[in-house]
Formats: sequence, structure tokens, C-alpha cells
Amino acid sequence: MLVLGAPALALGQNQQQPPTVNPGQEPKPESQAAQKYPQRPGAFINHPFTQVTTAAETLLDDLEGRAADFFFNEASPRTGMVRDRAPAKGLSLSRVSSIAATGFGLTALCIAHKRDYLGKYECEQRVEKTLAFLLEDCPHEHGFLYHFIDMESGQRMFGSELSSIDTCWLLCGVLTCRQYFAGNPRIEALATTFYRRIDWQWMMNGGTTLAMGWLPDQGFLTHRWDIYSELLVMYLLAIGSPTHAIPAETWMALQRPVVQFGGIDYISGVAPIFIHQYAHAWCDFRNIADLHANYFTNSIAATSAHQIWCLTEGRRFPWWDQNLWGVSASDSREGYRVWGGPPAMGPLDGTLVPCAAGGSLVFMPAACSHVLLSMRQQFDDRVYTRYGFVDAFQPHANWFAPDILGIDQGITMLMAENLRSGFVWEQFMKNHEIGHAMEQVQFHPDVNAMWQVS
Repeated sequence: MLVLGAPALALGQNQQQPPTVNPGQEPKPESQAAQKYPQRPGAFINHPFTQVTTAAETLLDDLEGRAADFFFNEASPRTGMVRDRAPAKGLSLSRVSSIAATGFGLTALCIAHKRDYLGKYECEQRVEKTLAFLLEDCPHEHGFLYHFIDMESGQRMFGSELSSIDTCWLLCGVLTCRQYFAGNPRIEALATTFYRRIDWQWMMNGGTTLAMGWLPDQGFLTHRWDIYSELLVMYLLAIGSPTHAIPAETWMALQRPVVQFGGIDYISGVAPIFIHQYAHAWCDFRNIADLHANYFTNSIAATSAHQIWCLTEGRRFPWWDQNLWGVSASDSREGYRVWGGPPAMGPLDGTLVPCAAGGSLVFMPAACSHVLLSMRQQFDDRVYTRYGFVDAFQPHANWFAPDILGIDQGITMLMAENLRSGFVWEQFMKNHEIGHAMEQVQFHPDVNAMWQVS
């Protein structure tokens, strides 16, 4: 038995507008929700089961090892840039790298080094090469990198934007390496310099919140990171920057709309479940709150609401049940889809997405690990491959995605390790800039959260 451990595009990354929702389902302002309920949004009274079975623990260990193989094998040996996606079977000739996947990959190398999934020398050498390429050879503007780049040259691909959020995920991996390989002075220096180079003030573009990105022929994108989503850790990194810090007041400028479903109120945008996962992969929000919410508890509530919603959708898709549930932005039979709920968004067709449960392992350990185990047991090598779970599958149509996506594999791997040991949280929270930023935005111990597992 195991207990929670101690101390290709996403919605925001694709700059899509939130979908319309039915009347009455619109998120409410946080202040309006607070008038109705005595507790803050996100408060969830049911204690989630935190123990996982021995079979589930064995699966998570095996899954992490296979994910480590993905992030090592599907990266350039010279630059360390990780492919955005790779086939579950056979070799990939694609040179398309995602800087977000590379951020997950750098963190994966730390996990692989710690758990001996890969050779220790190979892991440390790959980290050093990756950081050197990022700092010395990869094109950038004001420290921000393009969303998709050629994995050998670093050149921009697909006309993609300089992405603030994807640069954030890359930086999370860089700073995790800085702490885990603290005895390597070159890694420490490269990582610190990379962080210091990022000009967060420039990305504000004269506004009160961060722009989503910048294009060389158009300038800054119109949309901003101003509504609650996966953005939490990005703002902490920007506020804590040692060279280009943005004002702490930007934290207060973020909108925190409230969604209601199944008797649960929680802060959320209308977006897939991954928005409640990504920031928590690195930043440890357990047992603390700011002036608005306990964000870890909020993600527990969001995950529970997502599970309940999936079960109600089982009337449309009978294969969605207590054993098989979860959908997030993913591949589909018709291409990449930004879908999820509640409320229902996107052209749902009954596709299941393993990272929906995998990325929420720390929030509902027993339930989410059970889903992954059920997927493996019911569909075997159709869903579970040399690199772990395929990105998505629709069992009624006998469709199983041929690819592994780096960001989806990454969130599952990091959350599995945090569940098992808290390792990524432990390493990332050693970065003093994060602690400083949390102090500035008034995080404090949450005395009402003592029931949480710690």
C-alpha cells in the first residue's frame, strides 16, 4: 500500500478562445460564489482515499521507467530537445520538438537518475548538454523560446509563437535540474543564467498580466494569461525572477471564476482538466493557501467533479464507468482535440485519455491509479506500449492512438513520482525564488486543511 508522498497543443498554448457554454453554466465571479457558501471555492469535505494497491504501485513504477525511456530516446543526443510526439511502435523521423516536452524531459532525467531507470552518467551528461544548447545555441527573444522548434537546430517551426507558458514549463525542468544536480557547478550556472535571461517584464507588454506570446511579424498576441488555469507557477516564477520580476500585484489581477458541478464549487476556467494539473507537477501547494484558495484542495475538487461528470456522461458512452473515466486535451480519430468537462466542451465521442487520471494521481490517488490499472488490465498492449500509455483511445470504435505525446506522458510521470515520494516537489521547492514569490503573494499555512495527507 502506498500513501501520498511528503514534502499536440493545449488550450492556452493554442490561443483558442474558451468555448461557449449553455445558459446557467457560466463560471461565476469568486466574490459571487462566496456570498452563497461559507467556505472558499474549492473546499471539498470528502477525504479522498490516498492508499493505492500494490498492483497499482507496481504499475506506476513500470510506467515511470518506460516514460524515462521516452524522454531519453526521443530527444536529440546532441541538443537534448525532446520530440513533441513519437510513435508507440517504430522509429520517428520527426524533428519537431516541443519546449514544454523538453521541460518535462529534464525533470524526467532527474527522476530517472534517482530511481536508476537510466544510467546516472548518461542522465547528468544529457542534462548538461541540454542546458548548454538552450543557453548558447537555441534562438530566443528576451529569453523566451518558440513553442515548436527543430530539435537539432532550435529554429522556429510552424510559425509558432514565442510562448510564455511553454517557456515556463521548460524553466520548471531547468530549475529542477539546478537543485537535483546541485553538485555540478556547470549545471547550476547554466540553469541560473537561463532563468535570469527571461524578461518577464517585456512579456507584460504594458499590461497588468502576462501576454500569451509574441510573433516576430505581428508582435504580442492579443490574449493574456488573466483567467485561472495552469498559470499559477508561471506567475510565481515571474514574480520571483532575480532580474526581471513583475509586480506581486499581478497575482491579484488574475480572474478566479467559480464552476459548479455535482454539488462542488471550485475555481476554474472552462477548460480541460489539465489546467488543474500542470502547475502542481512542480510546485507544492499542499496545506497552504493565499487570500483566495487552497489550490491543492481546489484541484482535488476539480478532479472529483470531473470524475462525477464522466460518470454522468456514461449515459452516452457506456464504457465510461468507475473503472474507465477521464478525458483531457488529446489526440483523437479526427486529429488533436481540446475537449473535456464539466461543462462538456469539444466534440466528445467517448475517447478516453490516460493522462486525465494520470495527471491527477496526487489529488485522488486510489481512484486515479485504479483507472490506469484498469486500462492496462482491460486493453493490455493496445494501450500500454514500450513508452507507457498511448495518448488516447476509443474502445467502442477499436481505435488506439498510434502516438505518445511528450506533455501528456510527462504530466503522468511527474505526478506518479510525486505520489510515490514527493521528489519533484521536494527538488523544485528548494529554489529560493519560488519561496520568495509565495511570500510576496501572501501564501500562508492553511489551518483548515490539516485533514490533507502530508
